[in-house]
Amino acid sequence: MERRVQGSQMWICTIKMAYLTKSLILLLFLFVTHECRKYSHRVRRWSSAVETQKHANSLAKKPPDVTKSHKTKTEQLLKVDDHDFTMRPAFGGPAIPVGVDVQVESLDSISEVDMDFTMTLYLRHYWKDERLSFISSTNKSMTFDGRLVKKIWVPDVFFVHSKRSFIHDTTTDNIMLRVFPDGHVLYSLRVTVTAACNMDFSRFPLDSQTCSLELESYAYTDEDLMLYWKSGDESLSTDDRISLSQFLIQKFHTTSRLAFYSSTGWYNRLYINFTLRRHIFFFLLQTYFPATLMVMLSWVSFWIDRRAVPARVSLGITTVLTMSTIITGVNASMPRVSYIKAVDIYLWVSFVFVFLSVLEYAAVNYLSTVQDRRERKMRMRARSQSLPCTCGISQTRTMIMLDGTYSEADTNSLAGYTEEPMEEQEEVPKNPEHMVVHLSVSSESTTTTTKKKKSLRTISIIENTHAIDKYSRMIFPGSYIFFNLIYWSAYC
Repeated sequence: MERRVQGSQMWICTIKMAYLTKSLILLLFLFVTHECRKYSHRVRRWSSAVETQKHANSLAKKPPDVTKSHKTKTEQLLKVDDHDFTMRPAFGGPAIPVGVDVQVESLDSISEVDMDFTMTLYLRHYWKDERLSFISSTNKSMTFDGRLVKKIWVPDVFFVHSKRSFIHDTTTDNIMLRVFPDGHVLYSLRVTVTAACNMDFSRFPLDSQTCSLELESYAYTDEDLMLYWKSGDESLSTDDRISLSQFLIQKFHTTSRLAFYSSTGWYNRLYINFTLRRHIFFFLLQTYFPATLMVMLSWVSFWIDRRAVPARVSLGITTVLTMSTIITGVNASMPRVSYIKAVDIYLWVSFVFVFLSVLEYAAVNYLSTVQDRRERKMRMRARSQSLPCTCGISQTRTMIMLDGTYSEADTNSLAGYTEEPMEEQEEVPKNPEHMVVHLSVSSESTTTTTKKKKSLRTISIIENTHAIDKYSRMIFPGSYIFFNLIYWSAYC
């Protein structure tokens, strides 16, 4: 029994010794592996240091590249971080002069209804800020885009009476900043602005308009900032291709003056003035010529028979309605001003001429009706007198025909009447508006055809028009021509 116990203890000790041996072998393997890694890392570091030293020696042999040499940031080069750019240059000292010049790229539109204009231009500012000076051996300037503008001081110029304006931003903000070594700065931006223009339409469409774009500092008075045109009248340049459909650009010029605000003081204000003259040919075709034709068309009714009531009435109403349409179309494209325009005078006078032609026919028709009524009464009075019948006797008789419409056959049928004086048995009124045919009837007229041909009497026919129509044919055209002479001599 004791031998069995001793045998089991020896077996356990043998197993423990085996595990201990394996553990020692594993630890030894890990230690050797760690030492090998450290050695390889040291070898790599030494080799990379050698390569770096070789590369540095090779660069030292080449001439230095100025463009790739290590420099400070642009802000540090311009000393942006060393100064407070929220204040203007020479703060607390005299006013800083800021020169301005403008290049007009296009004059986009002129609106009479809104009384404004739209212009695209390049606006440039020139000033000196010693805080931006830098050292340069070549004395060359540095150019930047709009990102640097937000970190330095720039003039706060705005457009007076501007309705809408924006800086172009396609594909990036159209802003340029150029800094010179001595601190001079050029600041340029491309702007489209819509500004108000007080227009006078009293001579429209024979008018000329003068509009102005005004520039001014918003915060700095003339004691802090002095705006001026950099080169006088040469500060404003325009593109030769600028043109407008309705206007002729006569001239561009610049002016400057002081503007006073009761709350803040005096400010320097710059003006870009331009004068526009309207093209008249468009309005001649669209307004004046149609109105003149309508007036002339209304005169046609003076040559139409006064008994053709539908023709004369429809012609007069048509011309009146057409003139009303022309007047409405012109006023729809114009602002509602409280004064009379030149085109209003012409159109309304033409409208009056057309309307008077309608009233003229109304007067002719009324007077003709009254006159016919009088004649009818006189004929009835003449018939009421009992006159002896002379039919069938060789005695002559007067036939009075007051109708006024006779054909050629009716005239030829008068061949059987003899030429004898008309008896004054009836008092017939002389009416110039009717066709009056005096015929002398004889009993011998029925004998032979030869006597009928020889006895043809002379017929006097008076034109069937009213006296008012005759005078209107001369008065209306003469008056309208006289009005045109006065109108065009006064406005042209």
